[in-house]
Amino acid sequence: MSGTQEGIEARDLPYDVFAKACPSRGTLEHVTGRWGALTMGALREGSLRFNELRRRVDGVSEKMLSQTLQALERDGLVHREAQPTNPPRVDYELTALGHEVTERLLALIHCVEGRMDDVLAARERYDARRD
Repeated sequence: MSGTQEGIEARDLPYDVFAKACPSRGTLEHVTGRWGALTMGALREGSLRFNELRRRVDGVSEKMLSQTLQALERDGLVHREAQPTNPPRVDYELTALGHEVTERLLALIHCVEGRMDDVLAARERYDARRD
């Protein structure tokens, strides 16, 4: 497909993430932000409780994880299940949409992980030129 045809098809979409007011931009930010990507990747492994998820996503604060989960739940990517127990038990899992998005996200993560030697070499070359 030519670049022109791809551009026409992209413009035919009802949403355009490149448009400032497009609501897809916010969802893209939730998914591709550091904590969103890591949270969704962790949930691909299955349902997790809040503290299990916090341990899995090393470095995230309780506040940031809570905000991230709320944003992903609002976007329909994560399901929150509160159990009426004492103490309360809350589990998080990906929705069907969340699984679809996470599969694509993990492809990008695996690509980056697989090319880190190249990235690190590029950083060294860049830093050497800057010094």
